[in-house]
Amino acid sequence: MKTTIAEVYKHVGEEVTIGAWLANKRSSGKIAFLQLRDGTGFMQGVVVKAEIGEEKFQEAKSLTQESSLYVTGKIVEDTRSPLGFEMQVTDFELIHEAVDYPITPKEHGTEFLMDHRHLWLRSKKQHAVMKVRNEIIRATYEFFNEQGYVKVDPPILTGASAEGTTELFHTKYFDEDAYLSQSGQLYMEAAAMALGKVFSFGPTFRAEKSKTRRHLIEFWMIEPEMAFMDHEDSLQVQEQYVSHVVQSVLKNCKIELSILDRDTSKLENIQAPFPRITYDEAIQLVKEKGFDDVEWGDDFGAPHETAIAESFDKPVFITNWPAEIKAFYMKPDPKRPDVVLCADLIAPEGYGEIIGGSQRIDDMELMKQRYEEHGLTGPAYEWYLQLRQYGSVPHSGFGLGLERTVAWIAGVEHVRETIPFPRLLNRLYP
Repeated sequence: MKTTIAEVYKHVGEEVTIGAWLANKRSSGKIAFLQLRDGTGFMQGVVVKAEIGEEKFQEAKSLTQESSLYVTGKIVEDTRSPLGFEMQVTDFELIHEAVDYPITPKEHGTEFLMDHRHLWLRSKKQHAVMKVRNEIIRATYEFFNEQGYVKVDPPILTGASAEGTTELFHTKYFDEDAYLSQSGQLYMEAAAMALGKVFSFGPTFRAEKSKTRRHLIEFWMIEPEMAFMDHEDSLQVQEQYVSHVVQSVLKNCKIELSILDRDTSKLENIQAPFPRITYDEAIQLVKEKGFDDVEWGDDFGAPHETAIAESFDKPVFITNWPAEIKAFYMKPDPKRPDVVLCADLIAPEGYGEIIGGSQRIDDMELMKQRYEEHGLTGPAYEWYLQLRQYGSVPHSGFGLGLERTVAWIAGVEHVRETIPFPRLLNRLYP
């Protein structure tokens, strides 16, 4: 009977066959231990010379790293294994012998591993990170589907910037200019006016020449947009969503979090509601922590965000930012027009901003004024203005960066390990 490593718990005491790769091996006298992986997980196969015969035992000892094979044996419980099971091997068949596999159990430098990313993904820790990423994606769809959101796919090629910045990848779209999307938000606003509550999940691109551990050139965003919801409503959705994702990973990725040596006690506390501080309070907080050079109107860098996060054991919202440093579409606070109804959600443990969101401007005249202030002229932005012309309503939305969220939940230092094939400032290979 064929099965997978993830399914062996259903076959205790039975003989099964698994298609696998040899991740590693060691032998001790008359016993060989095969570390097997099949994509669904990792498991040990025990080969005993007395039971399998001299010839097959010697063949097992000569197997090379990352060779592929069919392994047959009896599944038994093993409390020492993270999986809880191992295989007592009765037979195996070599499919393909791998020769001189470049990533050995010894230490390798980061650049070497990144050059071999297509192979590095096979390692136990990288496999665990990808499984955590997958669970976050699964839990995202679960949360928004259960809440009645409709998945909408915005275009990747656009005729204008969503943020009004110059950090765009330019391309020619036949005889006109086009850009790779840096956010699907503007289109999601249009979708919300048609479908009420929507979300997108797709790649975004920022031509930002940054080399920090928090930045990628190509990354994935989850961007919900909600009609008839104000800023407060949106904050509640955000904290409920993040809480759901974290608790889902804790429940469904126990083995992976163990492989990553993640301190899960810090994640168990992640439950809504989250603390909130205003931008004014955040400025005061970072000054108290020794950042005397920060003034009102400045954006926060990584050290400032980390200093703020250290004061809380949950993600923290920084609300009501100065209008002058935020996007043109954010709604001013009616009580204080120099700040906008927005929030950045800062993850604990130094992982920085994982969500940016706001209530959007719904007043036609104010949006026209913003267009003038930001020089948003021409037909590329005309359709977005019309959303305020025909049946405008209060609406809010946010964007969560998947890779930063994976890094935080998995406890990974650098976002380059949280996406299968990272695109960095100086890396377009493999």
